[in-house]
Amino acid sequence: MTRTLSHLDTLANTYWQSVVARSPLTMTALGLPDRQDEYDDLSPEGLAATARLARSTRAAIDGVTLTDSTDAVTAAALRERLGLIVETHDDEADLTNISNIESGLHTIREAYDLMPVATESDWATIARRLHAVPPAVKGWFASQFAGIEAGIAPARRQVDALADQCAGWIADTGFFAGLLDQARTACPGLSATTRDQLAEGVAIARRAYACAIETLRDKVRPLAVVEDGVGRARYELASRFFLGMTVDFAETYRWGLDQVAELEARQAELCAGLRPGLTVAETKRALDEDPAYLLDSPEAMEAWMQSKADGAIAALDGVHFDIPEPARRIECLIAPTHDGAIYYTDATDDFSRPGRMWWSVPEGQTTFSTWRELTTVYHEGVPGHHLQCSQAIYNRAELNDWRRRGIWVSGHGEGWALYAEQLMADLGMLDDPAMMLGMLDGQAMRAVRVVIDLGIHCGFAPPTEVGGTEWTFERALAYFNSHVAMDPDVAKFEVMRYFGWPGQAPSYKIGQRVWTEIRDEAQQREGAEFSLKAFHARALGLGALGLDTLRWALGNH
Repeated sequence: MTRTLSHLDTLANTYWQSVVARSPLTMTALGLPDRQDEYDDLSPEGLAATARLARSTRAAIDGVTLTDSTDAVTAAALRERLGLIVETHDDEADLTNISNIESGLHTIREAYDLMPVATESDWATIARRLHAVPPAVKGWFASQFAGIEAGIAPARRQVDALADQCAGWIADTGFFAGLLDQARTACPGLSATTRDQLAEGVAIARRAYACAIETLRDKVRPLAVVEDGVGRARYELASRFFLGMTVDFAETYRWGLDQVAELEARQAELCAGLRPGLTVAETKRALDEDPAYLLDSPEAMEAWMQSKADGAIAALDGVHFDIPEPARRIECLIAPTHDGAIYYTDATDDFSRPGRMWWSVPEGQTTFSTWRELTTVYHEGVPGHHLQCSQAIYNRAELNDWRRRGIWVSGHGEGWALYAEQLMADLGMLDDPAMMLGMLDGQAMRAVRVVIDLGIHCGFAPPTEVGGTEWTFERALAYFNSHVAMDPDVAKFEVMRYFGWPGQAPSYKIGQRVWTEIRDEAQQREGAEFSLKAFHARALGLGALGLDTLRWALGNH
């Protein structure tokens, strides 16, 4: 039975409709056809408009009568999320976003990953959006300089990293030039007119990014700071935004160190059985060279990911989860960039475009070790992000549109996905010891993130194993490499991410901790009546929430 929309649902939906109406990029993410040749306003004026909308909507909640427990959760979620948007804007912390993984220049480029490419009309739209790149870049830079003027300067290390990334995107073998080859492959009958418009658009976008590189290096870098850490005050706000809760940083830092030690001990025990006589590092290198766990091309990796994702859905559906029929389809794809990231993108509202797992393979990488990546498939697919996001999208009967599509809280989402990795081990889906080692290695990386991220930005002393009284990039990289097995270039990218995106990386492991605590609390309350399958269904049925709101909702409703 479908729940009747309440007055609060209408308010939330009106807010969400307003967000979508002024954001062509959100329309792209949702698979909507409107304004696909435009960009969002990334300027200070655009950010101010976003904050005004959040402020007015939050104020309106007090005038609405709540009708049921679903309304109560919605009200709590709206107050928490919109309040953080307003607080971030009032602190001018929404202006500056320069890093190797998150920036307006990333946002502008990533728009094309989800755009349709099958028809002449699709490519004509892409061509027009490429023509719109220069003003979008200009608006974003206006925010960066406003942030610097407000006293929030980026770190020089991140400015350099972003400029280098942009250089890769505009290279002759980079992303923008690759659109021309993609068009020829995806739509062989493309007319000369559209081909010319596309080529002109690619040239315009490449010039805009070339100018962006020049601006970053010649104008932003001289104003950037050498210090990487943002300090306790800025970190506290960022952490609350990513978690939806406040944590004790000193306790969490100690917990992170303990988690690294615990996971390392578990790996040592497993490796003693896998490769007797070898160290953990030697065992991992041996597995990397073992033909049983090797694939020799990106295409083979893509096919392997797809088979494992499909296999997980088949094994879990109807047994441990009741997966909605439209969510039983996921696409696993090699991304059109080479940044080393792995990520998930939502399905459209009608699931005509399915959820997708993307792998951005580093330039030149041609072999892949599957022993360490099966857990990643579960993280991005089922029971991880794909199930989590699709369950919320599908739940029209209970949730308003904002609850289904308009919230993403990293601690909730990434915490669930990391929880899902451990869950698959608990359910016996990682019975190959090498694959179990891959899961533990991934979990250790997320624990290392907690240590490095909090250490850098909150000023905690590094472990004695890396020496010194404060974190440096070199010490962070050494600490990372001593606890995580990863390609050197990818490892450097990972550590750079922690330096440039404060609070986001720890949200995985902290979120997993909270998810586990909430489950254990429910089991203690319910005793013999507790059902893990029912708990998961109830939790995922709520959609994304801040972690404090999630704990309250599952404990009281």
